[in-house]
Amino acid sequence: SIVVFVPIIFVSGVAGAELSTAVILILGFANLVADGFSMAASNFLGTRAELDDYRRLEKIEYRHIEQFPEGEREEIRQIYSEKGFDGEDLERAVELITSDNERWVKTMLAEEYGLPSEIRSPIKAALATFAAFCICGLVPLVPYLFDSKNSFTIACAATGITFFLIGSVKSRWSTSSWFRSAMETLLVGSLAAALSYAVGVLLKGIGG
Repeated sequence: SIVVFVPIIFVSGVAGAELSTAVILILGFANLVADGFSMAASNFLGTRAELDDYRRLEKIEYRHIEQFPEGEREEIRQIYSEKGFDGEDLERAVELITSDNERWVKTMLAEEYGLPSEIRSPIKAALATFAAFCICGLVPLVPYLFDSKNSFTIACAATGITFFLIGSVKSRWSTSSWFRSAMETLLVGSLAAALSYAVGVLLKGIGG
């Protein structure tokens, strides 16, 4: 939801200061691109760090398998024994996993370090972040392209709907209901926009 928070907060501030539509669009798009790039770069660096760490641990496990195969095999046996495997089923699982080094290493990385089977591409992660930011961030700016007297009202309504939709989708990764998650996102975003608008009004008064 932060991908929409930033643009609507910015638009609310400049709208409160009663700046012209041209100024809102110029600063809005500049802010959108700059913040989008910043978030994309941050995601790129974070994902690349995860990938580097994954590869480091992967090399360690390959080395352990080569140097201490029996010890690593016993680790697999203990891991699957704790999962409830025993007897022939346990030995069959151990044999299956340790018969392929790549599968063996991936299993160790997942079970011993809690890592996923694959790490996302840093470039793809950055591009996805930038695209999401730009697409959602355009919502409060589009009404100003038509230079309507009700641009700010339309921008707030459209962004509110976007907040609600993002919050409901976000509930898939939480224990909250879709409606509660949607309302929380809408409330937080609306509060942030209202505060920004108030600051804009205050600064406009000081400037006058």
